[in-house]
Amino acid sequence: MSISIIGAGAIGSAIARKFARNGIEVSIANSRGPETLQALVSELGPNAKAVTLKEAAQADIVFLAVNWDRIEGALKNLGPWDGRILVDANNAVEVPSYQPIDLGGRASSQAVAEWAPGARVVKAFNHLVAPVLEADPKVDGGRRVLFVAGEDADAKKAVSDLIVKVGYVSIDLGGLEQSRLVQFPGGPLAIVNLVQLNQ
Repeated sequence: MSISIIGAGAIGSAIARKFARNGIEVSIANSRGPETLQALVSELGPNAKAVTLKEAAQADIVFLAVNWDRIEGALKNLGPWDGRILVDANNAVEVPSYQPIDLGGRASSQAVAEWAPGARVVKAFNHLVAPVLEADPKVDGGRRVLFVAGEDADAKKAVSDLIVKVGYVSIDLGGLEQSRLVQFPGGPLAIVNLVQLNQ
């Protein structure tokens, strides 16, 4: 199963490092082109490569990790999605003020799903800050928790399997409506660093 990341900022780079260090091949793209990602892919080693946005969008699982004000534009020309999995690792927040974006009552992942018709959208990898996400998930005799939410059970399982493979515990919150629980700001689970202790 091919994996790509659109966005090479703090969260996108943290996800890329997590995968590459665990032997999972990943492609990375940004709006400025593959040539601007050479330092990052050199750091990550043989499991990472830089690609174009169009190439990244063709992966089986596509992680989306860009500033909220760029998401709709980034997705506009990347379809059709044909049932591929789109992992929404974003938060609907203005930068640098960190004020919430008014989405007319929708959860942020519901907006992403509207902008990427045909994609199976899963909310994940968004609720921890980048340094914590990049840190060792094994801590205090247990493992850090990452959450998933989405409408498609098979898509959630594929993302959950990746979460477990890189050392986390995966907890399913339900559908995209429940992704509000991990939205920043305002979600009660946003930036909450939970560890499931081994029994």
